[in-house]
Amino acid sequence: MPRSYSPEFRRKVLDLVESGRKVAEVAQLLGISDQTIHTWRRQQRIDTGQGPGISSTDHAELAAPADTLASHESTAEA
Repeated sequence: MPRSYSPEFRRKVLDLVESGRKVAEVAQLLGISDQTIHTWRRQQRIDTGQGPGISSTDHAELAAPADTLASHESTAEA
């Protein structure tokens, strides 16, 4: 299962990269994957309207019905 990072941690990581630090350097310093940082940067661009894709808000809205359905199904099986 993928590790979960707080929004504050993600913001600090992206701030370091935006300040001019190299992605590989920040990743090694913090013990996270450089691909993770690239994914967060891509999502940030989408969320700010600078790139195409589904925003975090829209993704949460789309996922909510599926989460509710899964919850009901697991309750019915118990």
